[in-house]
Formats: sequence, structure tokens, C-alpha cells
Amino acid sequence: MTGGNRGIGLAVARELSAAGDAVAVTYRSGEPPEGLFGVRCDVTSMEDVDAAFGKVEAEQGPVQVLVANAGITDDTLLAIMSEESFTSVLDTNLTGAYRVAKRAVKGMMRKRGGRIVLVSSVVGLLGSAGQSNYAASKAGLVGFARSLARELGSRNITVNVVAPGFVDTDMTAALSEDQQSAIKKAIPLGRVAQPDEVAKAVRFLASDDAAYITGAVIPVDGGLGMGH
Repeated sequence: MTGGNRGIGLAVARELSAAGDAVAVTYRSGEPPEGLFGVRCDVTSMEDVDAAFGKVEAEQGPVQVLVANAGITDDTLLAIMSEESFTSVLDTNLTGAYRVAKRAVKGMMRKRGGRIVLVSSVVGLLGSAGQSNYAASKAGLVGFARSLARELGSRNITVNVVAPGFVDTDMTAALSEDQQSAIKKAIPLGRVAQPDEVAKAVRFLASDDAAYITGAVIPVDGGLGMGH
């Protein structure tokens, strides 16, 4: 699990741990979550990724489930967006997923089985003004996942995407009341998601119950992105 020390990532890590899985989380800053095996890792560095996998494999054995959740935002309108703002978001959110998936599939192919779940966003399907970099990175995960699903299916490795909508995290808590109210009005269910609601979808895709699901995009967005 990349980006597993807060928000959605931490909820997923705790959900998988509660289901009996041996869970390892990567984090770029701060401290590892209490009670979980944590490894510091910057997904923009292949060296960091390789070292992190080595530590996880030494502690817990081969990685059977990969959840790629690490992500950043750097919102601004395209007309004033720097190239660094665009490429840095893609490097973490999309190329970071490539790096961890590439490292993970080696062991999965040897074992002839595995689960890869990429955490995208409703923004990747719906679009959002001021987030062209973030939306592009999250939309790219869908094409990436579906290509991998075709590559790896014969090895019994499934690759799926979870696309959360607005979730009750530190990021949304920073929005004003007016902004939060406008968001809720746009959501058919009229509320934001709780992190554990996203985590349960990830847990399902990582489980044996989802053995015949691959290349799917599962929205957890209260209906916000319907039709996409």
C-alpha cells in the first residue's frame, strides 16, 4: 500500500489488516501508522521503490496485493500552470503507479497470481477546472490498469481501479462551508464518503471474491460521476 499513513490510504491499510492480511504501508513524510509495518518511500524514485519492496519482502514475504494510492495535487488554472506543476503531479500519481506496479508484478508473475488496485478519482473521469494535471494523472491510471489487465490476465493477476469522489479527509476538511455545501449539492447521495467506504471497495477487489473482475473501474462517489 503506497501512501498509507493518512486519509484513504490509512483506511485501506486498516481494512486489509482487519481482514487478516499482513499489511505494509509506504509513506513519504511523517511517521508510520501505529500497529502497521511502515517503510519510508518516495514513489518518484525507482531506487526508493526497489528498496522499499526489498524491506517488505524481507519482513512479510512476496507481495501478493498492491494498492497504489500515493498522490499529490498542485491545483491552478492551465494558463498560469508551470511545467513543473504539471509534470510533478504526473510523476507521483501516474508514473509512481508504474514504478510500484513494475516492481510488484515480477513476484506476482513468478507466483502466477496477484491483485493490483490503483486509486484514481472521479476527477479523472469528470474533469475539474484548475486540476488538469491531477485529472490527467488519474485518467491515465485507467488506461494503464486496463493495459495491464490484458498483459497479466493469463498469469492470474487482476488489475482494477477504484475511483473515489469527495471523501471526508483532511483535504476536504480544509474547504470552506460554502464549498462543502456546493459539493454535496452536486452529489446525488447528498454527502461525502467516509474513508472506510472507499477502503471496503478496495478490500473487495483484493479478495478472492473478486477473482473474475479485472480491468474494472469501481466508482465510490455517491453518483457524482455517473455515465463515465
